[in-house]
Amino acid sequence: MLSSFNEWFWQDRFWLPPNVTWTELEDRDGRVYPHPQDLLAALPLALVLLAMRLAFERFIGLPLSRWLGVRDQTRRQVKPNATLEKHFLTEGHRPKEPQLSLLAAQCGLTLRQTQRWFRRRRNQDRPQLTKKFCEASWRFLFYLSSFVGGLSVLYHESWLWAPVMCWDRYPNQTLKPSLYWWYLLELGFYLSLLIRLPFDVKRKDFKEQVIHHFVAVILMTFSYSANLLRIGSLVLLLHDSSDYLLEACKMVNYMQYQQVCDALFLIFSLVFFYTRLVLFPTQILYTTYYESISNRGPFFGYYFFNGLLMLLQLLHVFWSCLILRMLYSFMKKGQMEKDIRSDVEESDSSEEEAAAQEPLQLKNGAVGGPRPAPTDGPRSRVAGRLTNRHTTAT
Repeated sequence: MLSSFNEWFWQDRFWLPPNVTWTELEDRDGRVYPHPQDLLAALPLALVLLAMRLAFERFIGLPLSRWLGVRDQTRRQVKPNATLEKHFLTEGHRPKEPQLSLLAAQCGLTLRQTQRWFRRRRNQDRPQLTKKFCEASWRFLFYLSSFVGGLSVLYHESWLWAPVMCWDRYPNQTLKPSLYWWYLLELGFYLSLLIRLPFDVKRKDFKEQVIHHFVAVILMTFSYSANLLRIGSLVLLLHDSSDYLLEACKMVNYMQYQQVCDALFLIFSLVFFYTRLVLFPTQILYTTYYESISNRGPFFGYYFFNGLLMLLQLLHVFWSCLILRMLYSFMKKGQMEKDIRSDVEESDSSEEEAAAQEPLQLKNGAVGGPRPAPTDGPRSRVAGRLTNRHTTAT
């Protein structure tokens, strides 16, 4: 059964253009072609990258964060409460006011004490700044190294400057060792990201990140197996060109260098918009949709590959909208707000709770506007006596 499935799965018409078979891509006369089994090396490489990441974050990232002044916020621990903990884990982290009132009655607490317990409990699950800094510094190191390495691999290749050359004599294109190792490193890295997803910092675009990582792994696997390495390498280089800028911006933000962070974010935004919204659709998508079938007819791999690229472009548009929201806030306030994908630490002061439930109390006793004059008290009695004397004199 397994052999029959394997035979069906690797049919020529799924992976290769019409009238092309796997036998044409066999190594011969010193010409080496990519083979799907080569990608098995990405699995142990992903584990090696995971081990390198753990060592980097512990022995380099953490000391570096402390040296650069990244400090974790002090958080008050919640008092153990089985009823509230059960609701927190099973029902949700943000109960509505009727649920809060019921829980408060069950635990013998006030409504404000119950609100405070849930707020502190949510804060305990939020990652600390040092953890965020370590993750960002590791990704910054990899993306920067990958971008520089990929640029050095592709700089002298004709298809970097003219994407139409990706289809020159396709699929009879030999594999260069430097391109193989760079591709394998990228695939191993994205596999390591997928393995670490349950443990990494979860942002509000977590689902989109999961989709992106899966699409990236499938695209790299399919493009290597179908010998679409040239166009695949352009997609990788295009993404790496802005990713390291984003991670650098995060690191500077955690260090609280606001002006440097704002400048880096503006540079990242320009690079992101140009590469993902201009170059990607006009160069990558155009050549894969039209120029790739100018000499050969479409096949299953053509539709599959372009469908994944289009899904990638939709993710680009989604993240572009988030970036535009932050840029709009920057233009309006003159300062970049926190990453709207991040979960913000909640305040733990009872004064702020009271301020949210009571009107704003000014220093002179006025409450947000004029108040009616008191009808009793020392000042009112003195005013009455003066009025009576004035009437008598008149």
